[in-house]
Amino acid sequence: MTDLLELPVTTLSGEPTTFGALTDGKVALVVNVASKCGLTPQYTKLEQLHEELSGKGFTVVGFPCNQFGEQEPGTSEEIQTFCSTSYGVTFPLTSKVEVNGDGRDPIYEALTSTADAEGKAGDIQWNFEKFVVGADGKVLGRFRPLVEPDAPEIRDCIDEALSS
Repeated sequence: MTDLLELPVTTLSGEPTTFGALTDGKVALVVNVASKCGLTPQYTKLEQLHEELSGKGFTVVGFPCNQFGEQEPGTSEEIQTFCSTSYGVTFPLTSKVEVNGDGRDPIYEALTSTADAEGKAGDIQWNFEKFVVGADGKVLGRFRPLVEPDAPEIRDCIDEALSS
């Protein structure tokens, strides 16, 4: 398996980097995000989690995706403006990616092999699916879109990763 930390990503501002450089050795909650989704208000809890735990070696990383109902139609600049003005987002965002299909981003190629609590791996179901990734690049948990960012099962997974 490819080392997740070495995979290329492009920041929302267009800068090429790697997933490891973007997370900077921190535990990460990776989320495919969209600005025009019924689940978009999850940005509030994502930002709260990021602010609360960023000093403890944690970050949220958002991967905008337009594959579900075309709910992320904007340009990088529009996405950045929406996220910062509507939700005060300070965590890193990447350029738009595809999370399913032939054009699936390498990050999501690696992530989707992880099963959720019900033992189901494979394609992303919808916007705001979440993965906890350890500082070492190991995927520690997968949580479906309706699981809120501050749900006990996500917090437990993050807390365990931060304490190890």
